[in-house]
Amino acid sequence: MGKNELHPVISVRLFKNEKCFGPGINELLKRVEEHKSLRSAANSMQMAYSKAWRIVKDSEQALGVKLLRSTTGGVGGGGAALTPEASKLVEAYQNYLVALNSAANTLFEETFEEFLK
Repeated sequence: MGKNELHPVISVRLFKNEKCFGPGINELLKRVEEHKSLRSAANSMQMAYSKAWRIVKDSEQALGVKLLRSTTGGVGGGGAALTPEASKLVEAYQNYLVALNSAANTLFEETFEEFLK
C-alpha cells in the first residue's frame, strides 16, 4: 500500500476507569527491554524521565501489576527490566494489534472497495 492510497490507521488504548495501556507505554516498555533502563528508554523517545516514570506508575496502578523491576545505581550502574507480567502484556498487546489490523484491513477493503480503484 503506497503512502497516497486510502488506508485505515488503527490505534488501541486499553481502559479500566481511565486509560491504562496504549501505544505510548507499549513503546516505552519495549525500549526499556532494549536499553535496560527507563531513563535511556525515555531519552530514546525524546521524553522526560519524569514523564516516563509517571506513565509507568499510572499504568501499574490502573492495571494492578508491577511493570518494571528496577535496580539502583552503584558500581555497575542501575537499570530496569520488564516484569514477567509486563512482558506478557506487551506480547498480548502486539498479538492483538496484528489480529485487529488484519481484520480491519479486510473489512476496509470490502467497505471502501469503490474508493480503492
